[in-house]
This record gives sequence, structure tokens and C-alpha cells, in this order.
Amino acid sequence: MDLTQGTQKEKNDRSKKMMLWFGIVSLLMAFAGWTSAYIVSSKREDWLDNIEMPSAFYFSTVIIVLSSVTYMLAKKAIRKDAVKACTNWLFLTLLLGLVFIALQFKGFSEMVAQGYYFTGPTSSIKMSYIFLIAAVHVVHVVAGIISLLVVLFNQKKGKYSSQEYLGLSLGATFWHFLDLLWVYLLSFMILVD
Repeated sequence: MDLTQGTQKEKNDRSKKMMLWFGIVSLLMAFAGWTSAYIVSSKREDWLDNIEMPSAFYFSTVIIVLSSVTYMLAKKAIRKDAVKACTNWLFLTLLLGLVFIALQFKGFSEMVAQGYYFTGPTSSIKMSYIFLIAAVHVVHVVAGIISLLVVLFNQKKGKYSSQEYLGLSLGATFWHFLDLLWVYLLSFMILVD
């Protein structure tokens, strides 16, 4: 298929999808760098073994997976022109995204309560990586929430229908990526001890 062919709208839609995928690939490369550094650093003598992940991280994982489900349900609803249902699912996704962030901060508080800090004399390289990786992911979830707010705004303006829902679809793709990324990151930090 020649990417230069098609209507102007088709070309614009393809370029928006391509930009999203370029962004996702660059985020993957950044997190691959941090997880690689984590692996290399795990060979250090001062590496802490058997760190218990905060329970809030596990709860937040359930929440972000549920939020992906609600985003899928929003997309399914708009494909059927169920505008009200789509809006409700998007609002629930937003609420779950905010709960995810709150639980991440609760997880940071749990680590501090156990005496683990990001920096300083009582910090360790392993805990610094855990704080860094989780915090950078939270920043990207904030970006996902901003994207979701734009989708909600456009939804409320009646921009999406069963015939046109590219913005909602792109937002959902980014959100699902953030979901899968967190599941990978938590699993990685548990398994690489």
C-alpha cells in the first residue's frame, strides 16, 4: 500500500497513528534503558535482595488493568453509537486512572515508611531504581490522563461516532500501552532480585 495515496483525511489519520507509534517506541527504548541499568546494577555488592514491593503497587496494577477494560468498553460503545455509554466508560477510566496515581503515591509512602528513600544516606541503588521507574511511569500516566481529558472533551462535543473515532482509538492505544508497561515493570522489579 502506498502511504502517499488516499484522501487528505486518510493521510492525516495515518500520520497520527504513526506519530503515536513513534512515541510508544521511544518510551519503550527509555524504559528498556532503565531496566537494563537495573539488571547491570543488580550485580553490585550493595544491591538489596528480597525487597517486598509495596502492597499499593499490586492494588494499582489491578486498577490500571480495569481501566484498560473500561477504555475498551468505551470504544466498543462508540462503535455502536452508544454515546452516553461511551462517555460513562470514559469517565470511569479517568476515575480509575486517578486512583492508580493515588495508589502509586501510597506505594511510595509505604517504601519511605519502611526506611527506603530515593536518595540520601539511607537510600540504596535498588530502591532508587524502583522509585525512578515507578515515578517516570506515573508521569506518563499523567500524560495519558491529559490525553483522556482531551478525548472526553471531544466526546462531550459530539466529535466521535461509529464512523469517526480515531482520537478515542489513539487515546485507548496509548492507555493500553501504559497498562501493559506497568504490568511489565512491576513483574520485572519482582523477578529481577
